[in-house]
Amino acid sequence: MMSEKRSSSKWQPFATEYDPLKCGSIDGTDTQVHDKAISRAITSEYKPNPTVKGNPECTVFVAKLNHATTEQTLRQIFGSFGAVVKATVIRDYVTGFPRGYGFVEFATSTDAREAYHDAHQLVIDGNSIVVDYEHGRLMKGWKPRRLGGGFGGKKESGQLRFGCRDRPFKRPITLDKHRPSAPYRRRQNETDQRQSFSKKREHHRR
Repeated sequence: MMSEKRSSSKWQPFATEYDPLKCGSIDGTDTQVHDKAISRAITSEYKPNPTVKGNPECTVFVAKLNHATTEQTLRQIFGSFGAVVKATVIRDYVTGFPRGYGFVEFATSTDAREAYHDAHQLVIDGNSIVVDYEHGRLMKGWKPRRLGGGFGGKKESGQLRFGCRDRPFKRPITLDKHRPSAPYRRRQNETDQRQSFSKKREHHRR
């Protein structure tokens, strides 16, 4: 049920295992650590919260929520995709304010898959939402944002993470070994044009 498999031989836009180094790269090909958060994610150890109940296979992650969106709203909207067991909006431990994301658990994994496919980018309370599977208990190697991992993020945060629905991997740029690079071709064309002009000028002189 997780995202498509991504291998070195065939490019895929989504990650199925969480590798902080790759997920910190726009195309999943980085080999060098470029920020401290990635180093922290690599060396950290994450264990899913044992108090989190419910079936992860039947649960979807909902992000980019309006802070005014409530559990009741989520239950109402996602109820159109199947029987909702529980809807949760995650709140800050200290302030109690919503953090802009939550989870919806369905009675069956079939309903969760339907919501994954059809509820993504729905507009709720003015916000276009992101719907993905729950990674914390399903994705091998998962590291949350507080440990330097996670997915998505904002540019100004300096902690962008790729390989998810919000920010899929870009297709890597590969150069054909038998085809000169674009800058080389431009230089070659300019050289050919100068040589052609010189030959024409020499011909007129004669």
